[in-house]
Amino acid sequence: MAKKQTAAPEEGQTKPAADAAPAGEGKKPKEPKPPKSAKEAKAKPDKEAAAPAPPTTPAAGPAAPGGEPTSKKRRGHQPGNPPRRGKKLRELVKRQHEKIAKEGAVPLKKAIGLLKSVKRAKFDETVEIHMSLGIDSTQSDQMIRGSVALPHGVGKAVRVLVFCQGDNVAKAKEAGADYAGSDELIKKIQGEGWLEFDVALATQDMMGQVSRLGKTLGPRGLMPTPKAGTVITMGQDVAAAVREFKAGKVEYRSDKGGNVHAGVGKISFEEDKIAANVTTFVDQIRLVKPAGVKGNYVRSITLSATMTPGIPVTI
Repeated sequence: MAKKQTAAPEEGQTKPAADAAPAGEGKKPKEPKPPKSAKEAKAKPDKEAAAPAPPTTPAAGPAAPGGEPTSKKRRGHQPGNPPRRGKKLRELVKRQHEKIAKEGAVPLKKAIGLLKSVKRAKFDETVEIHMSLGIDSTQSDQMIRGSVALPHGVGKAVRVLVFCQGDNVAKAKEAGADYAGSDELIKKIQGEGWLEFDVALATQDMMGQVSRLGKTLGPRGLMPTPKAGTVITMGQDVAAAVREFKAGKVEYRSDKGGNVHAGVGKISFEEDKIAANVTTFVDQIRLVKPAGVKGNYVRSITLSATMTPGIPVTI
């Protein structure tokens, strides 16, 4: 079978473009754009340079030394978590707990000496007493609240405010009260939120006006109340009440767990002074024992300082 011959193009017909000229010929090459001037570069910044950086995920922690973010946050930077203790401090606290656990419950004088031996803070720590009582905190008649004057004070200056009027203002200031008055002090607390005092006393005739400060003073434990001994009755002397609180009269109140806590001095006090304050406080708590309490009233007594472990005491 013979192969078909391609027909020759007739006259007047043009050849295909591929045959007419080779590829690439007939097109002018693109000329390079002139470089931008400095003004144009400032007016139209590069898109890549102007693009914002991708946001970092909130779960990622601080950047590591290599530049990459860590997956976990550092313990000390989390809210509510204190920084990790050092190795020396952990070992010191462990030795102190072992020493106290080995001794067990000790007499008061020995507990004070042990408390001074485990002191590690540089400041003058407050000596605290914690008593666990066999009371039912849900019963209102078994709640314990009051105040007691310690023979050697608490070792700090107490700012006393007295709500009184008439001659009692001069008597209170002569006895050492830091502030004494009536309407002007009430307006200052209500209007300015002024609370630069530690103890608030009030005479009985002023309680009608002072009761308006219940929402301000009540949550802070500064509201005068007869149970705490901060309301001066008609038969009491204003000057004597002020001197007692300035010398170191301590308020106490049982919590929901049936415990009582109070500061009874400074660790720099002599041992005899600390012992006298502790004994006075314990005797007062035993004196106000509710009538409805059955069984063991004082379950345990623990002595501690601001930065020391608790030491069980037998009194």
